[in-house]
Amino acid sequence: MNIPNMLTLLRFLLVPVFGYFFLKENYLIAVAVFLTASFTDILDGYIARKYGMVTSWGKLADPLADKMMQISALVLLTIRDRIPALILGIFAVKEFLMIIGGIFLLKKENFVASSSWYGKLATVIFQFAVIMLLIDAPYAQVYIFAALAAALFAFAMYLKRFRHIRDTNRRQNA
Repeated sequence: MNIPNMLTLLRFLLVPVFGYFFLKENYLIAVAVFLTASFTDILDGYIARKYGMVTSWGKLADPLADKMMQISALVLLTIRDRIPALILGIFAVKEFLMIIGGIFLLKKENFVASSSWYGKLATVIFQFAVIMLLIDAPYAQVYIFAALAAALFAFAMYLKRFRHIRDTNRRQNA
């Protein structure tokens, strides 16, 4: 297992640690754990690309680790009444559809989807919003709605990309 994949594995392990400190209402440590996970996400991608350590496992596991942390944060924020349940529901449906689309591309088209600038931007906005909610910053609710808008934009762009890949492969196989 290479360094980027170890960092991804670390992110999986940080999800329950984040949840523990969040539920104990130790929000500063929860923020530190969340920031650590966010930093390892950036670091693993940088190392993997710069040193040619990109693996199929990493392409699949990296976004899964991100999604686990994101959904966990949303569930916990919903439980603590910091965000409306509707926000959690929209994010959850979007992530479920992204996972199904990724599995479809892998199984049917033999294609592993990678992230794009709009997905990365949506992630950064989401991470910022979660941190603002954790520290109970002013206007934190506005930030989560901005994160939702960015996520839906990214979803629309990924959907467009998904259709293009599917249609291109169908034409090539026809």
